[in-house]
Amino acid sequence: MKVVFFMKSAFLLTLFNLIFFLTPALSQDEDAFYIKKIYDHTLTEGICDTWLQHLSDSIGGRLSGSANSFLAIDYTLDVLKSIPLVDRMNKQPCMVPRWERGDPEHVSINWTDDGKERVMTLDALALGSSIGTGESGVTGDIVEVFGLDTLESLGRKKLADKIVFFNRPMNPKKINTGQAYGEAVDQRVHGANRAAKYGAKAVLVRSMTLAQNDVPHTGVQSYVDGTEPIPSLAISTNSANALSNILDYGNVSAYIKNNSRSLDSIISYNVIAEIKGSVYPDKIILVGGHLDSWDVGGGAHDDGAGCVHAMQVIKTLSDLNYKPRHTIRCVLFTNEENGLAGGNEYARASNENGEYHLAAIESDSGGFTPRGFACAGHPQVFKSMLTGLKKFDEFLSPYDLYLKPGGSGADINPLKSQKGLLIGFKPDSQRYFDYHHTAEDVYSNVNPRELKLGAAAITSLVYLIDQKGL
Repeated sequence: MKVVFFMKSAFLLTLFNLIFFLTPALSQDEDAFYIKKIYDHTLTEGICDTWLQHLSDSIGGRLSGSANSFLAIDYTLDVLKSIPLVDRMNKQPCMVPRWERGDPEHVSINWTDDGKERVMTLDALALGSSIGTGESGVTGDIVEVFGLDTLESLGRKKLADKIVFFNRPMNPKKINTGQAYGEAVDQRVHGANRAAKYGAKAVLVRSMTLAQNDVPHTGVQSYVDGTEPIPSLAISTNSANALSNILDYGNVSAYIKNNSRSLDSIISYNVIAEIKGSVYPDKIILVGGHLDSWDVGGGAHDDGAGCVHAMQVIKTLSDLNYKPRHTIRCVLFTNEENGLAGGNEYARASNENGEYHLAAIESDSGGFTPRGFACAGHPQVFKSMLTGLKKFDEFLSPYDLYLKPGGSGADINPLKSQKGLLIGFKPDSQRYFDYHHTAEDVYSNVNPRELKLGAAAITSLVYLIDQKGL
C-alpha cells in the first residue's frame, strides 16, 4: 500500500510540475497562434484596400473643412457602423481652419544668357495657409539661401523686395528618411515668416523629398508674431536644381502668381468607434490615423492608409469575434495637416472626462511594408512601460517587427499627460516622401499587400497589449 501510495504521489507531483511549467508555454503558443490567425485573416479577408481606394480615388484630397473632408467623415462613419462588435460611435466636433488653393499657381524665372533673354516655368504649389499674390502677381530678384540662419547674416539690406529661395535639400545620407525630412522642413514651415521680417516679397522653397523629379510638394507653413504675411510656394526638386544652376549666370528674377486664401473656421469632426472592454472598460487602447489630407492628391499614404489600418483593426477583431479585455477605440482625427485641432480636442475632452489611455497607436507614415513600432511617453512611466512592451518581441520578431523608443504621432502626442504609452507604427520609409503632400499620393501608388501587412501588425500589437497589459 505504501508503494502504491508513493507511486501515486509521485505521479501527481510530476503531473502538477508539468502543468505548472508548461502552462506559460501553452499560453505563449496560444498567443502566437492567435497572431498568426490575425495575419491569415487580414491578408485573405481584409478589405482596408477597398476602403482606401474609395477615400483616395472616389473622394480625393480631404483638406479639413472642405466638402471632400465631410464626405470622408460620412463614409468612414458608415463603414464603422457596419461592424457588428462596435458598441459606441460618434462624431466629435471641433473647430478647424479652412484654406483654399484657388486657381493653379504660376512661377516663371527670367535671366540673360549670352545676351539673350531666357524664360523658364517652374513646377510649383502654394504652401498651406499661404496668402495669394493678387491678380497682378509678384515680381522680384531671387536670393538663394540654404537655411533660416542665413537670413540674419544677409539682413534687410540684401533681402528687402527680393524673392527668397530656400534650397537646402534633404540629407540623402540619412537611412531613415523621416529624420532627413525633420532636419530640412523648418525652411518650409518658417521660411516665409522669417524672410518677411527682412522685407522679402515672397519665398520659394525646395520640395521636401529625396526624389529628383518635376513633382512639387505642398505642406503647411506658418505666419506668427504678427509679421506681415508673404506668398510662400514650393517648387519641385528638378526646378530647384535648375534655378540654382541658372543663378550662376547672375541676376535672376521671378514672377509668381497664386490665388490662395484663408476662409473662416468651421466645425468639423473626429470619427470615433469602440469595442467596450469586458474586464477593464475604463482603460483604452487607441488606434488611429488622420482623415484629412492635402488637396492635390488622394491622400492615400498620408494618411488614408493610417485610417484604414485603424478601421481594419476593429473589423478584424469583430470578424474573429474577439472580446477585448480593454476598450479598443478607433479614432480618425481631423486637421492634422494644418492645425492639429482634432488631436488637441480629442485629448482635451478625454482629460475632461477623466479617461485613461493605456496605449495609443497612430499610423501616419504610409501604407508600406511594416518595420515595427516606435514608442514615447511621459518621463515618469516611459521606461517601465517600454520594458513591458519589449516582452512582446518574441511574438512580433517572427514578422520582422521591432519595438524601440522613438517618435509616436502628432495626433496622439497630446495624450502624453495621461501617462500611457504612445506608439507610432513605422513602415519602411524609403518611398514615403516620394508621394508625401503631392498629386502622386493616390491609391495606384499603394501596394495592397503591404497595406494589409500593416493592418495585421497593428492588430497583433493591440491583441498583445489587451491580453498582457504593459
